[in-house]
Amino acid sequence: MEIAIIAHDGKKAEMVQFLNEHKTVLHQKNIKLIATGTTGTNAEKAGFEVTKYLSGPLGGDAQIAARVAEGKCNMVLFFRDPHEKHPHEPDITMLLRLCDVHNIPLATNLATAELLIQSI
Repeated sequence: MEIAIIAHDGKKAEMVQFLNEHKTVLHQKNIKLIATGTTGTNAEKAGFEVTKYLSGPLGGDAQIAARVAEGKCNMVLFFRDPHEKHPHEPDITMLLRLCDVHNIPLATNLATAELLIQSI
């Protein structure tokens, strides 16, 4: 199973904490993590193996959206910061739309991510 992890700057620490709390499940289920650039770097520093794509503003959200459209990504955990403006909002919207189009589970906050991880 391939899970994409993405976190806006104000949520990156929360994403790493989430991954650490669920490290056992991720390893037991042999989850492959993919991520946008900086989120992936933070996850690697925490000891996770991650395939990194470009940073979100440089096209990483679009690269992950392409994996969703190709049927390669099975779940997206995207910790969004609703208090900040993001110059790459069209890419974010495209990713969210493609998750809906292809019926891919998508969490945009911690509570929903917890439910999705518990389901696998």
